[in-house]
Amino acid sequence: MNNLRLKALLGAGCFSLALIGAAHAGGLERSGYNIDLLFDPAPVAGELSGTYVMPERKIKNAVDTDTSSGFPPPGTGPGGGDLNSRSSSADDSESYFVPRMGIKVGVGPHLDCMGDYSQPWGIHSAPGLNWAGANSNIETKIKSENFAGTCSYKMDVGKGQFRFIGGVFYQDISGFKERLVQDFTGLPVPLSGVGRIDLEGNGVGWRIGAAYEIPEIALRASLVYNSAVDLGDVTGDVDLTQVGRGVVPVVGTASMPQSVEFKVQSGIAPDWLAFGSVKWVDWSVLQIVNFCAVGAPVPCTYGGPSFVTSLDLLYRDGWTVSGGIGHKFNDRWSAAATLTWDRGTTTGLSTQTDTWTVGAGASFSPNQNVEVRFGGAVGILTSGSVGVVLDKDGIPHGTDVSYDFGNDLVTALSASFKVKW
Repeated sequence: MNNLRLKALLGAGCFSLALIGAAHAGGLERSGYNIDLLFDPAPVAGELSGTYVMPERKIKNAVDTDTSSGFPPPGTGPGGGDLNSRSSSADDSESYFVPRMGIKVGVGPHLDCMGDYSQPWGIHSAPGLNWAGANSNIETKIKSENFAGTCSYKMDVGKGQFRFIGGVFYQDISGFKERLVQDFTGLPVPLSGVGRIDLEGNGVGWRIGAAYEIPEIALRASLVYNSAVDLGDVTGDVDLTQVGRGVVPVVGTASMPQSVEFKVQSGIAPDWLAFGSVKWVDWSVLQIVNFCAVGAPVPCTYGGPSFVTSLDLLYRDGWTVSGGIGHKFNDRWSAAATLTWDRGTTTGLSTQTDTWTVGAGASFSPNQNVEVRFGGAVGILTSGSVGVVLDKDGIPHGTDVSYDFGNDLVTALSASFKVKW
């Protein structure tokens, strides 16, 4: 084998699974965590990348299963009224852009450190007001910002190098949800009937891991654990002014999930590389997130005296398995293709079922200091249905609407720019 070219394959950015891997994962995952830049062999490397994802999830056969009304007085009933005269179908998902930037610096022969910014978590669902499930969801949007610092210490072991990896990260999570609390259609009331909750929380997490590399055969294996992020008090407001009421300050508690990821790649023939990964994400940490009035003298429990609203998720753990192959054509061009399966996190309250994705990407290096990558992916969001689900205490959730969805398409485009010196 050509050892120099295999060493180049080991550092080639076009084989980053984040670029051409899963385009649309379960839970609130968008890009997750990625520390591939830490392994770049250059003394200093900076990277800027972005991915635009276009899911096309479509709802059908929607039925308003809670037609109760809160009138009079307005806004006190959970059902919002009978919405079954509205459309039984809707477009559920919105396209989104995920940026990432980072810089890695080698400090002597043994220590490498990286700082990066990413948006690992998020969701944007907007079926709108004019469908039968508007009492459940008009629009939901959650976004995140993650600032991380990660270092590795490497030493010679056998034919290669062993790395200890550690780091910390700070996350800010914010978002809102709107739903129809009261249908005022046909009534002489100058109100929309829409209720809205705005929320924000933040916290700190950490990571630890290890990796082993043999550059001569382009071998790298890594195992990294990322801790949960306790968001502490998630605070916000429930705005009921459009149902004739005021704004209620609320507070709840939530954590973003821990995860473990194993990655491996190796040269398999001259200028050919095989790679794969397995990732587990503890999405089951997000079940029913209760929000209660600020300053209430009683504990915050679902349906309790201080209870105002909740985010009903009932997620199960997520698994993502990906594998692919790459080829270096010459000193300027290389390419790769991947196949990814992501196990859906829904237990019947969302459209986040299994996803199968095929991705392809290419890398162009006009010189040894610059690398441009671009890629795309196409996948299938598998079918399912939403309806009543019991939590661990036997309490029913999803009693407001039921609907189905078929096998839908998701596509993505991605590009990045890396500079080394």
